[in-house]
Amino acid sequence: MFVCRLESPISNGLYICEGKNLSLSLSLILFLSDFDQLPDNIPITATIADIQERKGFIVYYQFVIDVKTKGGIRYLIYRRYREFYSLHQNLELKLQSLSGTYACCLPVLPGKVFMGNKHEIAENRIPELNTYIKSLLNCPTWILLDDLIRMFFYQTEYDSQQRPRTLRRLRPPTRKVKSNKPKHDLLSSPRAEAMFDFRGSGKLELSLKIGEVIFLLRRVNADWLEGTIRDRSGIFPESFVKILKPLPESDSDGEGRIGSGPPAGSYSCLRCHLLQPQGVDTRDVCVEEDLSSQPTYSDLLSQMREVFQIGNIALNYRDAEGDLVRIMDDEDVAIMVQEGRNQRSKVKRPANQYGWEVHVTLSTDISLYNAELL
Repeated sequence: MFVCRLESPISNGLYICEGKNLSLSLSLILFLSDFDQLPDNIPITATIADIQERKGFIVYYQFVIDVKTKGGIRYLIYRRYREFYSLHQNLELKLQSLSGTYACCLPVLPGKVFMGNKHEIAENRIPELNTYIKSLLNCPTWILLDDLIRMFFYQTEYDSQQRPRTLRRLRPPTRKVKSNKPKHDLLSSPRAEAMFDFRGSGKLELSLKIGEVIFLLRRVNADWLEGTIRDRSGIFPESFVKILKPLPESDSDGEGRIGSGPPAGSYSCLRCHLLQPQGVDTRDVCVEEDLSSQPTYSDLLSQMREVFQIGNIALNYRDAEGDLVRIMDDEDVAIMVQEGRNQRSKVKRPANQYGWEVHVTLSTDISLYNAELL
C-alpha cells in the first residue's frame, strides 16, 4: 500500500509516493483526503469584517479581513483592492502555464472603478470580494498551497500592529448609550509643552506653537494625544511635545478604543507651505505612511490641492542654496527627497517628521524663482 502526499501539481502528472515517482490520474482516490494533508496554517475561510480609511499621500480604503486557518487560528489582515487585483493577475499568469487536467478556473474578481466616491466604491465591493474570497478558498488544495495565496492571507507584522476601529460585519447590532463625561479641572490636569510648531491640517487637529502649554485630556493611541489650549481642543502628535505631567494610566489606555482617532504607530508628518503675496500659510499634514516612503508626483499634487483647497498650483522644494525649484515629475520628487535627507542634520525636527518640505505656489506665479523656467 502506498500513502500518497501531494506536494504540488507537476506538468507531467507525477506525484511523490514514499520517495518514488508514480504516474497517477487525478481520478485516483487517495488514502488521505487532500484537505487532511493541508498544513494547519493554511487559510480555509476569510470574511471582510469592515473597511478602514487610510490617509496616506492620497485617501484610500483597506479591507479588514477576518481569516481562519485549518488549525483554528483567527487573525485580521488589511488589504487594498489593488492587492486583490495583483493577486488575481499573478494567479492567472501562473495557471496559464498549466494545461489539461491541471487547468483551474479562477473566480471572477470585481473590476476596477475609476469614477465615484471612494467610500461608496469600497462599501459596494464588500459582497463581491467576499464571494471572490470564498470561491478562491474553495479551489483545489494545490492552489491553496501556492505561495501567492499563502502570502496574501498571511498576517504580516504590519497587520498585527493595526487596531481595527470597528468590525461592523462581525459585531451584533448594539444600541448607543449616552453617558455624561465629568468635566476636567484644567488646573490639575496633566500637561505638556510644545517643543515644535505644529499646524494642524484638519478640524480635529490642535495647532501648537513652541512654548505653549497644553492641558492633556486623554491618550488617543501610542502616537497621538488629545488636549486643550485656552478655548481650543483637538488631537496632536506626541512627538511634537514634552510631557510635563503624564496622564494617569486610566486615561492612557486609548489604543483599544474603537473610532478614537488615528491608528497607532503609522503616522508621519509632512510640513508644507503655501507661498502667496499676502504671506506664507504653513501646515503639518500627517499621513499614514512610513518616513522612508516616497510619494508619486500625482499623489503629492492631489494631497496639496486637498490641503490648501486650490486647484491651479505648482509644487516646489528648496535646494541647498535655498532657491525654489519646481517639481514636474516623479524624478523631481526623488531629488527633493534626497535633498531633504542631505539637509536633515541641519534642521531640528520631531522624530516622525519628513526631512523634506513642499513649497506650493500658484502655477502661473514665476516671480518667486531666481531664474526663468525653461
